[in-house]
Amino acid sequence: MASDSERNERMEKIVSLCKRRGFIFQSAEMYGGLNGCWDYGPLGAEIKRNLKNYWWQKNVIERDDIVGLDGSILTHQKVLKASGHIGGFSDPMVDCRTCKARFRADQVCEQKCPEKPSKSPEENACDLTQPREFNLMFSTHVGASSDEGSVAYLRPETAQSIFVQFKNVLETTRQKLPFGIAQIGKAFRNEINPRNFTFRSREFEQMEIEFFCRAEDGLRLTDEWLERRIGFYEEIGIPRDKLHILDVPDGERAHYSSKTYDIEYDFPFGIQELEGVAYRTDYDLRKHGEASGKPIEYFDEQSKEKFVPHVVEPSAGCDRTILALICEAYDEESLTNDKGKEETRIVMRFDPKIAPVKCGVFPLLKNKPELVAKAKEVKALLAPLMNVFYDESAAVGRRYRRQDEIGTPFCATIDFDTIGENGPELADTVTVRERDSMAQERVKIEQLPAYIGGKLV
Repeated sequence: MASDSERNERMEKIVSLCKRRGFIFQSAEMYGGLNGCWDYGPLGAEIKRNLKNYWWQKNVIERDDIVGLDGSILTHQKVLKASGHIGGFSDPMVDCRTCKARFRADQVCEQKCPEKPSKSPEENACDLTQPREFNLMFSTHVGASSDEGSVAYLRPETAQSIFVQFKNVLETTRQKLPFGIAQIGKAFRNEINPRNFTFRSREFEQMEIEFFCRAEDGLRLTDEWLERRIGFYEEIGIPRDKLHILDVPDGERAHYSSKTYDIEYDFPFGIQELEGVAYRTDYDLRKHGEASGKPIEYFDEQSKEKFVPHVVEPSAGCDRTILALICEAYDEESLTNDKGKEETRIVMRFDPKIAPVKCGVFPLLKNKPELVAKAKEVKALLAPLMNVFYDESAAVGRRYRRQDEIGTPFCATIDFDTIGENGPELADTVTVRERDSMAQERVKIEQLPAYIGGKLV
């Protein structure tokens, strides 16, 4: 088992690579940074798109019983009052009278004092205030006036738009219980102490399903969704032995939940939650029905009964999942180079379907027009099907290392055999090099789309 210093060093290397290679940048870095906010660079944006597309494919496109929604971020105050967020969505905080830092009262022992980062506020004997509640929601005003009636909020979760649109979705899709409504979107929480890189942020993205059912099916479906969600993480490259399941005990669950599982991942900074699978009962639909005066019910055509459905909610953190994928992919290995010297290869072992670039395309030499022209033909052949990176600078070995460091699973090199200079036998073939094993194989250019495409699913 790695020591704390080794895990910290690993995390520092991962954060450094994310900036160096264009995965993730600090928001407004040139102005000192906006704490708790992050910008995804060219490679990070591709990973995020791949993850969200795959999640949507598996949970919406491939299922007949789940439909999609894209709700607004600005949220009516009455929605959040009915859901319990207004007046109940806060964290206890304390301030240090000495260093002026602010800490979550229930996590003081886990946080670091800015005056002595090696110690927690308790260890440094900080002069802390009494705990007081801190509202986690961002508020704004809608329209020209700025009175109480114009107050709206940036949504603190994506779930509520699904609940308030339940009847509209039901009427327009004619779904039958059990069925789900899925959504991917931004949410905002004014976290007291953002930390651990992108893990806890003030602006984040959720991938969430509200799966509506009969009351008697709720607990069974909660267990089924837990297993299904674990399988999803395995499919995208996070092994089951790195996942931990926390059955959240009574007294620690959210007020709306009668059963919650947290799916956790072993990050370098500790075991932390990736996703919650919660049985929310009928709490949300019932509360919105009561607050609006418009009961939200489901009519069963067979039994002729009306009732408020219960709901199971698998809610995943998109940004946390990306961070877990990056942490899981990062690897260093020692190799002996052509000169007999040891060198370290940094390689991001992303699952091919998640990797930001699928194939690197290289002409062996950039000053050989025939090689360059053929390489650009290969890029043009693959580009409509996948994200391809063309590179003609530096030695091929160095180009391989650059692609290893961003996680590209395949590289296709166009050499003298490709253009038939060494005989017709290998003409119109390329050398395809696989990232993890570094094994090489000759493949016909016309077969490249099927060869690489078949390994991306």
